[in-house]
Amino acid sequence: MDFAAANTTPSQRITQLLAQYGAPRVCAAHLLCDRHHPESIAYRVVASDLSVDAFTYGDLKLQSERFAAALAAQGVRPGDRVATLMGKSKEFLITLMGIWRLGAVHVPLFTAFAPAAVALRLTGSQAKVVVCDAGQRGKLDPGPDMPAGAPWAIITVGGAAGARGTGFQQALDEQAPGFEAATLGPDSPLIQIYTSGTTGRPKGVVVPVRALASFHAYAELSLGLRPDDTYWCAADPGWAYGLYFGVLGSFTTGVSSVLLKAGFDAALTYKVLEQCGVTNFAAAPTVYRSMLASDAKPGALRIRCASSAGEPLTPEVNQWAIGALGVPVYDHYGQTETGMSICNHHDPRLAGAVKPGCMGTPMPGWSAAVLAKDADVPAAVGEVGRVVFDLQASPLAWFSGYESEPEKSAEKFTADGRWYVTGDLGQVDADGYFQFSSREDDVIIMAGYRIGPFEIESVLTVHPAVAECAVIAVPDAVRGEVIEAYVVPRQGNGASDALEKDLQRWVKERYAAHAYPRKVHFAQQLPKTPSGKVQRFVLREQRRQALEREAAQAAA
Repeated sequence: MDFAAANTTPSQRITQLLAQYGAPRVCAAHLLCDRHHPESIAYRVVASDLSVDAFTYGDLKLQSERFAAALAAQGVRPGDRVATLMGKSKEFLITLMGIWRLGAVHVPLFTAFAPAAVALRLTGSQAKVVVCDAGQRGKLDPGPDMPAGAPWAIITVGGAAGARGTGFQQALDEQAPGFEAATLGPDSPLIQIYTSGTTGRPKGVVVPVRALASFHAYAELSLGLRPDDTYWCAADPGWAYGLYFGVLGSFTTGVSSVLLKAGFDAALTYKVLEQCGVTNFAAAPTVYRSMLASDAKPGALRIRCASSAGEPLTPEVNQWAIGALGVPVYDHYGQTETGMSICNHHDPRLAGAVKPGCMGTPMPGWSAAVLAKDADVPAAVGEVGRVVFDLQASPLAWFSGYESEPEKSAEKFTADGRWYVTGDLGQVDADGYFQFSSREDDVIIMAGYRIGPFEIESVLTVHPAVAECAVIAVPDAVRGEVIEAYVVPRQGNGASDALEKDLQRWVKERYAAHAYPRKVHFAQQLPKTPSGKVQRFVLREQRRQALEREAAQAAA
């Protein structure tokens, strides 16, 4: 396992990690797998019936060598993109390590995505191979949203391989271990992951090997991982936090981790925490709020550290967590383009008071600030402005721009190149604690998933009954935010419950099952600027006022 010596300071540790992951001859497979003791447990893969499959680093090395050879036999070379449309499983871990052992680039696909969202990411990344679960295989069949004669090969886990396909186990069985790991250097790409905004298609973020220094630093200093921990990050690895820290956070440190194959259930979560002896737990606030709202009761838990990321943590969660979990939940902030960077740190050398509503202080290796909304000058203490990072003083920063998107990339940096602009608004107090206020770009964060309104609107507007539409976030007690849509029907299509249900189904089938609008409001027109841009903030304010009126009427 790779952890700092007891007498190492946080700043010294950052220097060590930068040297380690920035070495000219750095090898991803060595850092993430081969250097760990072969008999140490990498993951306990837990099924819904609580059966456990313990998976060692020795197992991972041998199986990923076979899978790297299988990819090479498919014509994959270093730098090529390989996508995964997979749930959490041992096969998923083998696939990732095989991709990185070969020197290829992982493209994560969330399993709730509909074919159109999958196709967009596959074509955008120019993926050569897709590895998918049998239950996801149908999404890759030619159809209205999936091109015929697609250039990617398909490897299927379980079930029939289908046309243009190979079975996962067959691919492994046909190869021998011993595939030599690629040594490509710190700037070689490791991941191409897609993030969403409000004014365009999803943007590709290429994560280089040297970004692992930042991910490792977060695992040690903010999550507070120790060699004797049993760690469980419950986030889905189809998204940045679950991939960066549910997988890479474990692989960089070598800490023994848990992977649950089943979907979320509060009672099951408590059982896994107890049975596996989890001491360090991380999840989106939605998970904690769902546990809070359930009738399930915790057993004998051993949690030492609990962390939250993906959306702001509300105070009532900690009021519950101290009694139910035995510890408070520490809020952490980050982005797909940075990893985590402002946190309430678990490392005792960095730990301070946990202030309600605050996302903490900058992690060592990152320098954060709040600039005025309309000028690149520091905002006053307590003044809401733009949350930014000083790239001249942030050696852990690694994002240089979106793949083939120069204009969108330029928006993420100030004109002089000094500041990385998060697109979030916040404030900082006299003690250096940051508090999140809102997002500038209207991105919706639902249950920890970042959803771009433009993507949902693009799906809705092709419905034959929709003339135009806008999508906003509305507060929700469990998910943090949910999606609601404002729709102007085409002539001859009136508002109705049937049309609302059809639009919800439309989004589920054409974008993602989790991202449908929970409510559809029908309108004659949408508020717009003189140039014709929809003013989502006006709709948000109208909805906020309506909800306040409804609450007041219910209380009367």
